[in-house]
Amino acid sequence: MRSAIIYNGPSLLDGKPIVVIATYSDRNTKTGRVVQTYVMRADINPLEASKTGEDYSICGDCVMRGTPTTDPERKIAKGRRCYVNLGQGVLIVYKSLLRGVYKPGSAREMGRGRFVRVGTYGDPGAVPAAVWDELLSEASTWTAYSHQSGWRPDIAMQSADDYHSAVMHWKAGRRTFRVIAELGHLDPNNEALCPASKEAGRRVQCTACKLCKGGTAAKSIAIVEH
Repeated sequence: MRSAIIYNGPSLLDGKPIVVIATYSDRNTKTGRVVQTYVMRADINPLEASKTGEDYSICGDCVMRGTPTTDPERKIAKGRRCYVNLGQGVLIVYKSLLRGVYKPGSAREMGRGRFVRVGTYGDPGAVPAAVWDELLSEASTWTAYSHQSGWRPDIAMQSADDYHSAVMHWKAGRRTFRVIAELGHLDPNNEALCPASKEAGRRVQCTACKLCKGGTAAKSIAIVEH
């Protein structure tokens, strides 16, 4: 299977319609061969969802979303800092969904023997956990991040917006993934630099690294913002 709709139903964050689309790709030089998963509104263009704040359904209160705006000159939320470029892969996937390219399919089969990115776009906490349990049940490994505090530490890293919130998660026994402004902000006692990052010399692809997932006793991970 190269693609499938693995969830189509209400968001656990606000009850509005969302969809999860899984696609298999071997073109990403950072991650390697990977199943990408896009959590998006089923009824709204992702650019519009960002601009109007309707992306809460799939992102929750993540600070990287920016501020909704009615400015006719803007296509997305004001001050949006999320690294995901809505006008590229996300928009292409949404337009393909509207054209009927994707069909409902087995999450288990999509993940079988493959590396999975849980939430390439969108927060996995918006989706019933059973969907991810099935997708990952026979996967070789995965990466996962969530801004929903305490969400499935067996599956996901906790996205930390600053050092203070990272410390709070560490005290609660959760591993974090944190974007830092410069190398000097790394906490070497609790964090390691992402091995796939430019600053770490791109030593290994995500498929081989296997650090950015829950249920692992390793240090938390940080990456320098670009």
